[in-house]
Amino acid sequence: MPCVSDTLDPDWRVAGVDEAGRGPLAGPVVVAAVILDPARPIAGLDDSKKLTERVRNTLFPQIQERALAWSIVEMHRDEIDHLNIFQATMTGMCRALEGLALTPDYALVDGNRLPKALPCPGQAVIGGDGSEACIGAASILAKVHRDRYMVDLHQRFPDYGFARHKGYPVPEHLDVLRRIGPCDEHRRSFAPVRERLQADLIGSAL
Repeated sequence: MPCVSDTLDPDWRVAGVDEAGRGPLAGPVVVAAVILDPARPIAGLDDSKKLTERVRNTLFPQIQERALAWSIVEMHRDEIDHLNIFQATMTGMCRALEGLALTPDYALVDGNRLPKALPCPGQAVIGGDGSEACIGAASILAKVHRDRYMVDLHQRFPDYGFARHKGYPVPEHLDVLRRIGPCDEHRRSFAPVRERLQADLIGSAL
């Protein structure tokens, strides 16, 4: 079965789009867009989740150096809580495409939904981060950027273990959240954080 990109006009600038961080309780959702250069191929591109941290960190600068254009966008807690995580992700995808130094002719977006305000023609590709090189490249940029953000966040809020779990709702994170409550980077609209804040309100009212 051919890749979607193989069926498109070979002269088109095709941007791959992917995100990292929809599921965590804290930190941003990060969206990346990449237009690869056919004349400068990058070996080993794949779904970032299938790659080791070492391989992702090796590919990260190669993508930035060899791509025709790339863009990384952070959607922070206030926008996630205001828009909801799905709409924040869709907005981030549009911003990432708009942030490219070159205007893409077409976008391939990982998943099954396209943003309504997509700034160029495009299509959603289920499992695209593993089948389309440009989406795989975007997934690597988004994942590495977000992981580094969470490691830096650990320096500001060392009690939560962000450097280890990157904000995901693992037992260690949930336990700390129950014991000391959320920090400024926790998403108030996510149930475990919202419930902890509600418990504080009830406790203060007693």
